[in-house]
Amino acid sequence: MVFLGLTAGLSGLDLFLKGRIEAQDASAFPKDLEGTNGRIRLYQNHNQGFCFGKLGNCKELTKQLPLISTSASAGMLAWTLTRQSRFLDRLALSLITAGGLSNLYDRVKRGYVVDYFSVQAGWLKKVVLNVADVCIFTGAVLLCVSGLFGKRRKGKKKE
Repeated sequence: MVFLGLTAGLSGLDLFLKGRIEAQDASAFPKDLEGTNGRIRLYQNHNQGFCFGKLGNCKELTKQLPLISTSASAGMLAWTLTRQSRFLDRLALSLITAGGLSNLYDRVKRGYVVDYFSVQAGWLKKVVLNVADVCIFTGAVLLCVSGLFGKRRKGKKKE
């Protein structure tokens, strides 16, 4: 249940933050996040495509692929919760599913994904993200680490 709660909590947090950003006047952006000494800048970006707006003109594709991939990650998460699976796999799939759900909601409800912050360091200044993007990226990295360095277990059902 912890992983389902994590998934719901992170997805809800991102949707909450997107709503707060969307509720503000667009002319107020970009602006520095208070208390970060200019290290994090807030934006109100509407991304109609994938990463960096790629394929933004393919409306159905930008809805269908996230639907398929989010469904797949949610299914894999559900499967790992019924088996003696590695903690890292469950955590990774929870993060990927949380991010996928939040961004998928945006795509279906708004027609675009709200991206709202950028870390002001080096090349990262050019990248505007949301919490969902960070969850998806972190989850993907954790899955790779788990696959490369984790010990394999036989998938036995929990009783």
